[in-house]
Amino acid sequence: QVQLVESGGGLVQPGGSLRLSCAASGSIFSMRRGAWYRQAPGKQRELVAEISLGGTTNYADSVKGRFIISRDNAKSTVYLQMNSLKPEDTAVYYCVAGSFTYGTWGQGTQVTVSS
Repeated sequence: QVQLVESGGGLVQPGGSLRLSCAASGSIFSMRRGAWYRQAPGKQRELVAEISLGGTTNYADSVKGRFIISRDNAKSTVYLQMNSLKPEDTAVYYCVAGSFTYGTWGQGTQVTVSS
């Protein structure tokens, strides 16, 4: 069975950058679709970015132009490069392999953007 391990979260100042990693173990078929979601206190979980097996990407309007999702299929890893971070980006970030409903979720990693 596949498991996802997230890393890269932390505290950063506005305008700074972080790179999140989501590494899959247990199956080379584990990440047909890779996605990042986030959930801030008092808000619904929202899709941040997604990437297909072939590399097609989709971004939430709120992060378009600032975040980049990528994948390394040989390493079964999906990344989220976050640039020009804003306080409203503060949330717990979750990676998903597969669909929202049936996919495998990572444990979540906290991203805090604060001065």
